[in-house]
Amino acid sequence: MESLLNALPWIVGGLVLVAVLAALRKPLQWLVRVLARTGVGLAVLWCLSGVGGVLGVNLGVNLLNALVLGVLGAPGFGLLLLMNWALAV
Repeated sequence: MESLLNALPWIVGGLVLVAVLAALRKPLQWLVRVLARTGVGLAVLWCLSGVGGVLGVNLGVNLLNALVLGVLGAPGFGLLLLMNWALAV
């Protein structure tokens, strides 16, 4: 009986952990997907910075630009180029 009382907090803690992870499953999947796409956007910006001078495209390699590029994709790239052009004038 005493071993059951010693194990009870661990059992309850495990059940609470399982319930919390089940409740946060969708938000965590969404967050992982956004982080992965932001990483890809950062990689694209880094690759573009190497050839951007030849093409006349100078976008900063930073987290905000990577987030916009990762979440919005090609339209986000167009938005970044348009904002770069509009703010440079």
